[in-house]
Amino acid sequence: MKPKITVFGEMLWDMLPSGKQPGGAPMNVAIHLKNFGMNPAFISRVGDDDLGVELMEYLNNQEFNTGFIQTGITHLTGIVKVNLTDKTEVTYKIVQPVAWDYIQTTPENQQLVKDSDVFVYGTLSVRSQQSRDTLFELLKEAKLKVFDVNIRPPHLDRTTTEYLLQQADVVKVNEHEITTVCDWFGIQPELETQMKFLYERFNLRLVCVTLGADGAVVLSNDGFHKQGGYVVEVQDTIGSGDSFLAMFLKEYISGSTIPSALKKACAVGALVASHRGATPNISESELDHFLTVNQ
Repeated sequence: MKPKITVFGEMLWDMLPSGKQPGGAPMNVAIHLKNFGMNPAFISRVGDDDLGVELMEYLNNQEFNTGFIQTGITHLTGIVKVNLTDKTEVTYKIVQPVAWDYIQTTPENQQLVKDSDVFVYGTLSVRSQQSRDTLFELLKEAKLKVFDVNIRPPHLDRTTTEYLLQQADVVKVNEHEITTVCDWFGIQPELETQMKFLYERFNLRLVCVTLGADGAVVLSNDGFHKQGGYVVEVQDTIGSGDSFLAMFLKEYISGSTIPSALKKACAVGALVASHRGATPNISESELDHFLTVNQ
């Protein structure tokens, strides 16, 4: 029986120079989990507008579980203006307030989280009081809690981020984000030192740091595990980290070793960067071929 995974947070449209693409880190993670054969549930909110209807149609066309996505009439569906001047360091202007700032707590989504094996959440959705309150309530029901530290200035609050770290069992962060967090505590920017600090300070089961083209590093109770990156022709890096997290989680909770999970996750992240947009459907055969060629 497949583990039950619930993802919480923003869903939106990335407004790219080439047109709009579905996005939002939590939704990207959930879509990739679905593409990788899992059946995640997703707690979020859209507006009662054309963009919201279109986003829901996009998910329904993929037979995605939309039963826990709320529709509000007061606020518009989220959009993000994406700057692709630097393909490897994409920047974002995130419109506020929008529908996903107002995700409500319901008995149904509380029960969903209670029944789930894994609960995935991020940083951006707590920029507003309503969604923050809802996340804090849902965390009380969660079993394995996976925190994707997805820092998007200026939407960052140290106190809230520390609280979310305290709640977590597994933390996924990139090299810039771990430095931002460790700076708060005066920890020097040496990666293994930073990872050990987070692991011990917040009593974590696992810390994973993505390093862009250089791969990723994991610290768990059996030490450090490193995986180098894979060379691809980058179209854009939108969604690469989200696909990485989805594949790593799928493998990790299915009983794979950490080195094996890391290898597949880094390969998927590279393949997504070789496509445009956040959620290209990377097939199992495409991944296997890529890993065979890049042994």
